Amino acid sequence: MPDLELRNESFDGPAARAFIQMVQQEYVERYGGPDETVLDAAEFAPPNGGFVVVYLDGEPAACGGWRTLADWPATAEIKRMFVAPAYRRRGLARYVLLALEDAARAAGHTQLWLETGQRQPEALELYRSAGYEPIDGYGHYREAPLARPMGKRLA
Repeated sequence: MPDLELRNESFDGPAARAFIQMVQQEYVERYGGPDETVLDAAEFAPPNGGFVVVYLDGEPAACGGWRTLADWPATAEIKRMFVAPAYRRRGLARYVLLALEDAARAAGHTQLWLETGQRQPEALELYRSAGYEPIDGYGHYREAPLARPMGKRLA
């Protein structure tokens, strides 16, 4: 049985930086460029945000963060959810997603939004299966033709 550990970490910590570099490279491969959303590490610090890293047998395997959206204070946004290629198809993305939902709910948020894209079918399927539905565009990619914004009410 693998040893699974979820750690709250800093958005600008070493594991997060390595994952963010990997996810940005994946965006380059899928969309031709990195995500250009301006992010500040302070947005992912409690109490207005959080960032988690999942370790599998002591190795960083997956990550994800949430931040409060200033224009919609009851809404949190998921950013930089990623599973390293060697650890995919093991349920880690769902594990991270549930942890982010729980943290946003505990912080008093009533809904969670995210931006994914048409060229990420596995992410679209994960979010749909977890109860996320299409919403109107918002943020940096509100007008992008490949953007697929989604949201979920937190009970």
